[in-house]
Amino acid sequence: MRSVKVLQSNRRKESIERNFVAPNGVMLVSRKCALLKNAFPKKRTAAGGRFLQRRRLWMELTQSPPPPIASPLNGSVLVLNRFYMAVHVVSVRRAMVMLYRELAEVINIEDGQYSNYDFSAWVEMSQFVHEAMQEDPAMAETAKDEDWIRSVNFHIQVPRVIRLSFYDKVPKLTLRFNRRNLFGRDKNTCQYCGIAKPLSQLSFDHVIPTSRGGKTTWENVVCCCLKCNGRKGDKTPQEAGMKLIKIPVRPRHNPLISVRLNNPKYEMWRTFLGSAETVTTVGAK
Repeated sequence: MRSVKVLQSNRRKESIERNFVAPNGVMLVSRKCALLKNAFPKKRTAAGGRFLQRRRLWMELTQSPPPPIASPLNGSVLVLNRFYMAVHVVSVRRAMVMLYRELAEVINIEDGQYSNYDFSAWVEMSQFVHEAMQEDPAMAETAKDEDWIRSVNFHIQVPRVIRLSFYDKVPKLTLRFNRRNLFGRDKNTCQYCGIAKPLSQLSFDHVIPTSRGGKTTWENVVCCCLKCNGRKGDKTPQEAGMKLIKIPVRPRHNPLISVRLNNPKYEMWRTFLGSAETVTTVGAK
């Protein structure tokens, strides 16, 4: 009798998943709730077996889908003005549009020398490099940190630096105070417990609460995990019995740029940035 009930439960689950899965793989929650209520009545046995069975099935059906695959179009590209001075950081998507519209050209360093490519020349060079990588495993190992954009007929290597063809100004460098720059300054690490956590488990905290006159500035706001944020509440660190691992200060350089410089794929940026790491981040992710 028990095996028959298990079989019926599995069939109900398969029916729910088959009929109410959206194209992106996410189940329609409202209809799923209705089906679960109909598939499993609210009547409970003395041991609560039916209730536990419904709960296990609900947890199985509401599991989060796998994270999306990172796209090379969401990477970052350093933008230079006409005089090879760093002025912006943009996304790869925006950089490719500028190249296609002939508003910029690719800057590549080859054997210690600068090489300039327009869009068509960069496509041809990318094709040559991609074919060489297919034939030479050693070359493929050397270029393992490079990203590629695949089209229908060819592959394009993601540029790391582009130069604007007509822009010769130097914009005013400002470092915006926002959540992304704040987390970058503190390296996604809670400033109370010292544990690095994913962005979904991080928040920011006013060292001196706003109710006590604290301001939203670089010197009074720190990255904080949800657990420590709830523990501190509307108190000062001394009142909550907590201690900062370091004193918050305004960063001298753009923290997002500093983080990217530690990535081998952005090594070429060092040639153009130098001490100008306060370049404004525009459209980069």
